[in-house]
Amino acid sequence: MNLLGRIGTLFLLGLLSLSVTAFAQSTPAASGTGQQAVHDGQHDFDFNFGTWKTHIRRLVHPLSGSDAWVEMEGTVAVRKIWNGRAQLEEIKADGANSHLEGLTLFLYNPESHQWSQGFTSINDGVLNNPAIGEFKNGRGELYDQETYQGRAILVRAVWSDITPDAHHFEQSFSGDGGKTWEPNFVATLTRIAQ
Repeated sequence: MNLLGRIGTLFLLGLLSLSVTAFAQSTPAASGTGQQAVHDGQHDFDFNFGTWKTHIRRLVHPLSGSDAWVEMEGTVAVRKIWNGRAQLEEIKADGANSHLEGLTLFLYNPESHQWSQGFTSINDGVLNNPAIGEFKNGRGELYDQETYQGRAILVRAVWSDITPDAHHFEQSFSGDGGKTWEPNFVATLTRIAQ
C-alpha cells in the first residue's frame, strides 16, 4: 500500500473511532436506582476469534427484484486486539467468476455497550459507514444507513445460530425504512481446527 493509501486508511479509522465515541455520548446508559444494569457486551464477539471456513451467497443485484446469486468458498481469520475491545477480520473467498477480499474492523464502546463494524474491500480500500448495535439473547444486530445506487437505504447485519464451532451471518438491505428486508450476503461459517 502506498503512503497516501496508508494515511487515508488511518484517517478513516480515526473517523470511525470518533463517530463511535460521538454515538456513545448521545446514547444514555442505564444508571441509578431502579433501572436495570446495562449488559457489558465486550465479550459478545469472542465466539468469532479464530479461523473459519466460509460458504458465502451474495445477491448480484440487491433491491432490484433479481434472484441471481453467486456462491463463494473461502476463509475468515479473526484476531483480538485492544484486550478484546476490538477485533480484525480478514476475509478471502472465491467463486466461479467472483473474488472477495476484505477487512472488517469491530470496535466495542464501553460507554454505550455497543459494537461498531466497519468494512473495506481490497477493491477500494475505503472503510464504509460503521454499523452499530449489540447482542441480545445470543443474536447480534448492527445497523447503519448508506447510499446504494443513489438511494438512502438501511443496512442490517445479523449474527445468529452461534455455537463454539459454527455461526451464521446475514446482511440485508431495506429500501423502505426498515419495513421489509432483503438478504444480500449470507455466510455460514465453520471453525477450522487449530
